[in-house]
Amino acid sequence: MRIALDAMGGDGGSEMAIRGALAAVRDRSDLRVILVGPRILLEQQIGDNSSGYDDVLERISVHHASEVITMDDSPVEAVRKKKEATIMVGFDLVKNGEADAVVSAGNSGATMAAAIRKLGRLPGVSRPGLASFFPTVKKPVMLMDIGANVDCRPQHLYQFAVMASSCSRLLLNYDRPRIGLLSIGEETGKGNALVKETYDLLKQSPLNFIGNVEGRDVYKGDVDVIVCDGFVGNISLKISEGLAEAAMQMLKREILKTWRAKLGYLLMRDAIAGFKKQVDYAEYGGAPLLGIDGTGIICHGASNAVAIRNAIEVAANMVRNRINEAIVQALGENAA
Repeated sequence: MRIALDAMGGDGGSEMAIRGALAAVRDRSDLRVILVGPRILLEQQIGDNSSGYDDVLERISVHHASEVITMDDSPVEAVRKKKEATIMVGFDLVKNGEADAVVSAGNSGATMAAAIRKLGRLPGVSRPGLASFFPTVKKPVMLMDIGANVDCRPQHLYQFAVMASSCSRLLLNYDRPRIGLLSIGEETGKGNALVKETYDLLKQSPLNFIGNVEGRDVYKGDVDVIVCDGFVGNISLKISEGLAEAAMQMLKREILKTWRAKLGYLLMRDAIAGFKKQVDYAEYGGAPLLGIDGTGIICHGASNAVAIRNAIEVAANMVRNRINEAIVQALGENAA
């Protein structure tokens, strides 16, 4: 499998991308990574960071791209004007059959716009959306949409449910995923007009819809897929990330207050490290962009090498499991 990596996207820059790519190809023998960006810079940095990776360097290559879309650029304008941008070139590689997927930690709006412009939508998809994996007390849950579509109609949320259900079934091995609709109450009839109309669509569908889910229930692990519009989903995602970070900072502050707390930390160090790993976004890689006629993964802007490596793994698994074929089939079987 050939994964095109936008080497210039994200806060960590090309060096972080290269480290993540090297780790990914070392861990999987069926993987090749194409670094997209300025050739001279990337080849130099591969040399600077390749110590200990001599046996996998033949599966790392560079495809030149002369422009970069920054976080400050307008996604629509940048995609229209910067035709040689790394993310544009990456999706060109997929379009031309030279790569199987694209991974980027760059401007998420531009990544989605480039994907739609270069690859188009899958048959039957009104709007592609972003899905994200959330840790719970039982097993990961997939939340969709997390920001690609802030204004939605019931039909869009219904398709999000179909696409996320297919993806979680194949990526997370969930048999007939349980689907919940994020709302302000569990009872039928709770929520705004969008939620109420979407509820009716899901209730009448062949999907395994279990009803409304409140925000406090997201982390219980009693559902496998949670559906919402991108406005609500993005706020939920950012609150969750902020809460996890704040919880670790507060815990650290309390540990440093007394010698008893410090001693307790020594006894609980492994448990705390395990908790930190469970809530670390880097462990989940990136967000699959579902509904495009190809495979794209959008990573957190602050992604480190671990997150890049895991995002490449998610992209490879999506290609291997033929997620798009499953989505097209599911949309046909579950047409609203």
